[in-house]
Amino acid sequence: MIDSIENSIENLALSDKRPLKIMLVAGEASGDQLGGRLMAAIKRQYRDVSFIGVGGPRMIGEGMQSLFSMNEMSVMGLAEVIPHIPRLLRRIRETAELAITERPDIVVTIDAPDFSFRVGKKLAHSGIPLVHYVAPSVWAWRPGRARKIAKFLDHLLALLPFEPPYFEREGLPTTFIGHSAVEERHGGDASRFRVQHGLRDETRVIAILPGSRHSEVGRLLPVFRDVVVRLAQDDPEFCFVMPTVSKVEDVVRQTVAEWPVKTIVVATDQERRDAFSCTHAALAASGTVSLELGIVGVPHVIGYRVSTTSAWLARRLLKIDTVTIINLVLGRKLVPEYLQEDCTSDGLYAAMKRFVEPGEAREVQLAGFEEATTLLGFGQSPPSDKAADVVLRLALKGK
Repeated sequence: MIDSIENSIENLALSDKRPLKIMLVAGEASGDQLGGRLMAAIKRQYRDVSFIGVGGPRMIGEGMQSLFSMNEMSVMGLAEVIPHIPRLLRRIRETAELAITERPDIVVTIDAPDFSFRVGKKLAHSGIPLVHYVAPSVWAWRPGRARKIAKFLDHLLALLPFEPPYFEREGLPTTFIGHSAVEERHGGDASRFRVQHGLRDETRVIAILPGSRHSEVGRLLPVFRDVVVRLAQDDPEFCFVMPTVSKVEDVVRQTVAEWPVKTIVVATDQERRDAFSCTHAALAASGTVSLELGIVGVPHVIGYRVSTTSAWLARRLLKIDTVTIINLVLGRKLVPEYLQEDCTSDGLYAAMKRFVEPGEAREVQLAGFEEATTLLGFGQSPPSDKAADVVLRLALKGK
């Protein structure tokens, strides 16, 4: 309680100081969500602040004037990146030049390490404090990155509780702030979603989440479609919903419109939260969405595919046996994963059957979600507030 009061007093004092200019750089949908929450938290703590950089719809909605479309950086996997290298290099240079020209009080890069760290290196001797939001997964592969980024970053914000020691031993100050997904645990309205789509209270909703990148939805939608068809044959009363994001919304809607099973597509943040709040079970791509589902207590199965080249490299470089955050935090495979050649309609359908019906599989997952959520910071100060506190302190340091 005392710490909370002291922080409030400090924040009030901070809000009376000079105007701040903060530059943020996000490279994909998840980073845009993080950036948007961070901007909102900064504005709550500091009255006179402006933002420049690169962001998506959420960050633009919070007042960002984006240098270029964030979607240009949303490329994943070696095979997918190669054709876009010239444009990406140009955008890296332009982003760094913006910081040099505008001289913000601090630069915050958000996730997208291949892009963010190249920008960071160009700003290493600029005298501008540099923070990176979302620690790179050095515990999974390329552990040498910790030492490399310690040479140009001033601070690192980590989402997972076991990450700080990997970087602190290299001399990089790192703060575990908790995972941002815990901030929206109770943000949905199940009744509103059911009324909006004409669903009865007893209708079981199954969420289908094929990812936020074009490469992901292109590979996963055909497989997920077959699972949906088979589940609908088992129970025609299932309602299928597909929360998506703006950059892939058009292709998702066009593809799903041709499915033999009606599937509701929603694209706004609030619709996504409302859908999750009444979802009975889910089939999802690997990524942050698994944690989002776990936080709201939705049993789920992970299916994922990348290009053959990217899969070949991953098998040789990865030092972990799971790609799901909940599994990593718990140290056990609570959420089933069907990756690459194992990502088949047969395997996913069989796994989903265990979670759409009452039974031990559902109960074990739900209990594990509660455990993981606590470890990730639920019940503490919101991660975005903790992140904002670090950013503001560094921006004002020595000013």
